[in-house]
Amino acid sequence: MAFDKLREYCGVVAVHNHPEASTLAYLGLHQLQHRGQESAGIVSSDGERLRTHRAMGLVADIFTEPVLETIRGSIAIGHNRYSTTGDSALLNAQPIMVDCNKGMIALAHNGNLVNAWDIRARLEAQGSIFQTTSDTEVIVHLIAQSKEHTLPEAVCDALRRIEGAFSLVLMTRDRVFAVRDPRGFRPLCMGRIRNGAGPDKDTIVFASETCAFDIIGATYERDVKPGEMMVVGPEGVSSRFFATAAKQSNCIFEHVYFSRPDSVIFGRAVQTSREALGRQLAREAPVEADLVVPVPDSGVTAALGYASESGLPFRFGLIRNHYVGRTFIEPEQRVRDFGVKLKLNPVRSLLVGQRVVLIDDSIVRGTTSRKIVRLVRDAGAKEVHMRISCPPTISPCYYGVDTPVKSQLIAANKSLEEIRAYVGADSLAYLSMAGMREACGEGEKITYCTSCYTGIYPTEFIPVDQIQPMAAEKKL
Repeated sequence: MAFDKLREYCGVVAVHNHPEASTLAYLGLHQLQHRGQESAGIVSSDGERLRTHRAMGLVADIFTEPVLETIRGSIAIGHNRYSTTGDSALLNAQPIMVDCNKGMIALAHNGNLVNAWDIRARLEAQGSIFQTTSDTEVIVHLIAQSKEHTLPEAVCDALRRIEGAFSLVLMTRDRVFAVRDPRGFRPLCMGRIRNGAGPDKDTIVFASETCAFDIIGATYERDVKPGEMMVVGPEGVSSRFFATAAKQSNCIFEHVYFSRPDSVIFGRAVQTSREALGRQLAREAPVEADLVVPVPDSGVTAALGYASESGLPFRFGLIRNHYVGRTFIEPEQRVRDFGVKLKLNPVRSLLVGQRVVLIDDSIVRGTTSRKIVRLVRDAGAKEVHMRISCPPTISPCYYGVDTPVKSQLIAANKSLEEIRAYVGADSLAYLSMAGMREACGEGEKITYCTSCYTGIYPTEFIPVDQIQPMAAEKKL
């Protein structure tokens, strides 16, 4: 059963100069599992040739010890995938590895290219043959077709031709490249493992989130800057800008929902933002109640903030089962709300006779929220007041988040009162746009993309005829 949430997109990791680079990449991907659960892959290099292993499924199931033995090397990149463009199939698993006129290269991508299908159509008309339905493969073809003679110049040339959200890690037999798009939509962080033999001998790592560094003993140094390409090779770390940084459009939903609370994203602790979201929500939408209950796990931190600000007790009134697999057997006689009950179970002793403030990070279609409210009521709650720690989601995202089309977004089609009635809550309130921006620390150092809440997009080009239904909406 899939919760009614905006879906994670992808996570990337890269390791340079470590005897167990593939194992470190595996551990990093394990920490980034929340960003994609469909497939995972690692490409490694021993300095001479590249080896790869990709498969459908979860990281721990794919990369067993025998598998990791086959991809040992001192350099590695890895990828977790949740498809935002292209089918969910092994052929679209990343990293993509090719042997072209620029040498052997591997590439992993987090984001979504808004002009990918236009470029693809043009390249196919010129005779290019594509092996996948992923937008990422467009980048590889552009690199191969570039008239630039060196790989760094060819990569920069290719990057100037694409538009949208892209945080990339790319590797050759002896180098790792880390790239971020000029608007900085998606995060990409740099870390270091000090080996005691001087900075040039340190292990350099990159990852979508800093939580990947903690498990491997790396220290977060900085983010890859928007429009920057960093190269790590035998000569050390170098940096150049392939494009002038545009107006920053950091994805605010990284702080609202996607990233782990123990990560630092866009230079700001996610835990700090989420607690502030909850506190601001309590100030904007107070209610007479007996306790605050989060929808786990994504609503927990905001609920802590709401409880702290409101003075109401915080209670885990819903317990999440983290061990639900991809398949399950449903009883022949249908159980109402079976899918939600498989994931969540109410603590009746806490909820009976109580006025409950139910905190969640978002409402997308509203179907799951409706079932959760009913679950809490059936457990004996006297009142259920729903509070959402972001504004209403009214528009699709084209920058790497799997968003339903506008017709499926409940807030785009119903009033606040109609949504409240549909989910069955006694009251419903969303956080204001200003409140969200303030809570997430928007200012001189961070400027957020809020397209999913406003329908105003930072890129001029918006795809209207992409393969995926998520991209079938016109620019508002």
